[in-house]
Amino acid sequence: MIILGVDPGTICTGYGIIRYINNELIYIGSGIIMPPKVKQLPPRLEVIYDSLLDVIKKYRPDEFALETAFYGKNVQSTMKIGYARGVSMLAAIHGKLRISEYSPREIKKSVVGKGSSSKEQIQFMIKTLLGIDVTKMKLDETDALAVAVCHALQNTLVKPKGKSWKAFLDANPDRIIQ
Repeated sequence: MIILGVDPGTICTGYGIIRYINNELIYIGSGIIMPPKVKQLPPRLEVIYDSLLDVIKKYRPDEFALETAFYGKNVQSTMKIGYARGVSMLAAIHGKLRISEYSPREIKKSVVGKGSSSKEQIQFMIKTLLGIDVTKMKLDETDALAVAVCHALQNTLVKPKGKSWKAFLDANPDRIIQ
């Protein structure tokens, strides 16, 4: 399964593409979309939409995962992220992709194991999980890869039959790190 993860923003939108096959995460590509620094929002949104459509055409992902909006104190910022999320979803819909959404906390917990992890901790785990050099990557790019990794792990994780960790470990011995 090829997954496109997106960390939306009107100043910088990150995207990351991974392949998840046989319990292995494989880095395919990533990047950032930097819309022009103009006051009007529509031209920025058009660049995000067009760029994501190009990414979808180039990599042909099977799944699309997106970070949900973070509700901060600044309502205008939250709304702008919502617009970036909207055009990102539209690109996915036009690319005939199934869309999944994850909160920042879910993503951090899936990738790092702690829902309050820093962006630097996420970047370190992306480096570790995918075996890639992240030193030249922007945090938006590694955040997008984290969205894709979260989607892979959330959708392929075998759920335990019982409610205990022992039942889970018994059912999934390949997930134990020695």
